[in-house]
Amino acid sequence: MGYQTLISERDGGIATITLNRPQALNALDLVMRRELASVLDEVEADEAARVMILTGAGGNFCAGGDVKTMRARRHTAAEGRARVESLNRMVLRLVDFPKPTIAMVDGYAVGAGSNLALCCDLIVASDRARFGELFWKIGLVPDGGGTWLLSRVVGLARAKELIFTADVIDATEAARIGLVNRVVPATELMATTRALAEKIAAGSPAVLKMAKHMVNRAATSDLAAALDLEAFSQGIAISSEDHQEGLAAFFEKRPAKFTGR
Repeated sequence: MGYQTLISERDGGIATITLNRPQALNALDLVMRRELASVLDEVEADEAARVMILTGAGGNFCAGGDVKTMRARRHTAAEGRARVESLNRMVLRLVDFPKPTIAMVDGYAVGAGSNLALCCDLIVASDRARFGELFWKIGLVPDGGGTWLLSRVVGLARAKELIFTADVIDATEAARIGLVNRVVPATELMATTRALAEKIAAGSPAVLKMAKHMVNRAATSDLAAALDLEAFSQGIAISSEDHQEGLAAFFEKRPAKFTGR
């Protein structure tokens, strides 16, 4: 289907979703929030798509919420809550998306844009990427999952520092504190992200789905619960055709061809 604010592309097992409001630094207006939820449904239903890359057009990832729409008029508390609840639905959908996701970040990823990148499983950033929790600069609290996601990536004290200072940090600092997985020259961003996506896509879709679910749940469960989920999931995996294919490929010294069965 066609989108007003997104570009959706497929190439082999890789789905690439591009935020496409470059004139607004890809700010998340209400249309984009709805369309992101729709495109995730589309990618999930596409069995050929094994990994999703999320990026932005025009040299920036996402500048967060659309400040221009906020300035148009003063919003009520109920309207403000509704705006964030529309974002929350997309955040939950993306964090728990059953396929691996990679944020490919160039330029600014600030405010809810920084937290949108954190919703993805991995972040690959260009050397000109910039991150920041800028909410208090316009008298707002963090949203987009930032209060939950950020501390789990960089630790509680650093998360508080980024939120309390609203500092913008560069890609080198983001890598140092563990906010991003990789930093590469801007000219190599697409190729590096694509290579990583293809490496992940070569794995068993069913195993990747279960492994992602297990790691996500482990963040809020105790060890016993995590071990129970490991045992349950391994029981499914060990009885699968992909496990037999993996064993055959291992002993035949060839790449495995996983089908998700």
